Amino acid sequence: MGLWTQIALGTGVMSLCAAVHIGLMVLSMRPLSRMDAHFRNHFTIVRAGLLIGTGFAVTVLGHTLQVWFWALSFMLMDSFGTIEEALYFALASFTTLGYGDVLLGEHTRIFGAFSAVTGMLTFGVSTAFLVGLIGRALPKNLH
Repeated sequence: MGLWTQIALGTGVMSLCAAVHIGLMVLSMRPLSRMDAHFRNHFTIVRAGLLIGTGFAVTVLGHTLQVWFWALSFMLMDSFGTIEEALYFALASFTTLGYGDVLLGEHTRIFGAFSAVTGMLTFGVSTAFLVGLIGRALPKNLH
């Protein structure tokens, strides 16, 4: 696969991942607001735990889906022989660990690098989302 094809496909999968991740966060805002309002008069630890826990679950779901998107993309490109190997590589790349024990061939190296870019960007968005949620969940006297 040529350079420009890898860039185009990598950008496409990265865009899909970003849309899913941001979409999950946006869709969770209304339920989180309702939960916040419903538990406003309850014990602070319960309210904070539910809000932060739900936000964390949404974030984990988003990242998990993205890793699966990347693994399936690698499988569709015949980069790996098994889904286990593709999933392992996708997870190691997405988290930017990059162990180096499983490698892509030259025909998909650039494409694979987009997995790491996706992870860095969406981990940043997740961090901002959770920081905002934690700020909202904590009692005002702790700010």
